[in-house]
Amino acid sequence: MDWQIALFLAQDGIVNGAIYALMALALVLVFSVTRVIFVPQGELVAYAALAMAALQAGATPGILWLLLAMAAAVLALELWRQRRGATVDWWSTLLWCVALPGLAALALLVWRPASLLGQALAVLLLVTPLGPLTYRLAFRPLAHATVLVLLIVAVALHGVLMGLGLWFFGAEGARTPPFSEARLDLGGLPVGGQALVVIGVTVALVLAMFAFFERTLLGKALRATAINRVGARLMGIPTELSGDLSFALAALIGAVSGLLIAPITTVYYDTGFLVGLKGFVAAIIGGLASYPLALLGALLVGQLEAFASFWASAFKEVLVFTLIIPVLLWRSLRSHHVEDEE
Repeated sequence: MDWQIALFLAQDGIVNGAIYALMALALVLVFSVTRVIFVPQGELVAYAALAMAALQAGATPGILWLLLAMAAAVLALELWRQRRGATVDWWSTLLWCVALPGLAALALLVWRPASLLGQALAVLLLVTPLGPLTYRLAFRPLAHATVLVLLIVAVALHGVLMGLGLWFFGAEGARTPPFSEARLDLGGLPVGGQALVVIGVTVALVLAMFAFFERTLLGKALRATAINRVGARLMGIPTELSGDLSFALAALIGAVSGLLIAPITTVYYDTGFLVGLKGFVAAIIGGLASYPLALLGALLVGQLEAFASFWASAFKEVLVFTLIIPVLLWRSLRSHHVEDEE
């Protein structure tokens, strides 16, 4: 291996690591707020990429009907909860169940954007509400369950969403045009415009999340819920709405990730699972709690995958996932056992 090849591999590792970083951030966010290891995060990535490809082909993405069905189911569930005497926040319910699905349906059935950026915006409107709707249907009724029960539900939901992806999009893969076709030469290393878009959008999202958690009231409420859910509830923070918001942000990050990887690689209905799993490895490096460590873990996973593809391409997935074993061993030796009730 010479320096030119090493630079090529390092570039691929940075681009892949940026995508895994977004996955890791979403997983850490959801787990810290709701204790849910959101296994279906990768399906949202595949949904966004394949929905974008469907729009490019002039078709209406099938997940629009999934979104409308889930919105109707959540509306029925909230009406039932109100009849049972529960307090329902109708402002947030109307936002997730009526406003955003309505805008998505309007964009895809009436507006039918022709520009690349317009189609990307329509995909974000389509995929983002799936997060809070999934939370309200599958996880909010089990908010007081153990982490193991929530994980089992997440795995089952992953299987359901993957099957629906096969039904809506078929088994064929798809790619989309890049957001930038520019070509740069940095010290003899050719860099594609799409790679710069991936890195730039990732950096912008990370900085936006940092500003959101540090500067906004909603962000501080999410941090308080992540640190102490019971204490946040006693201080008047609506933890159910915190769950809505964390899943919405995770779905938005998943949708952006899908739009970013669709021009780079062919995406199939099950591609998102591997992407999400590698993001999970990065999140584990961060202990499912630390955003900076999760970002560093994602870069490590990206570099390991890139160089492993050169030295031992047949075993690159094995090497990446084996990384989780020493990390878990190290963390188990450094931390004391905590019961779930604590």
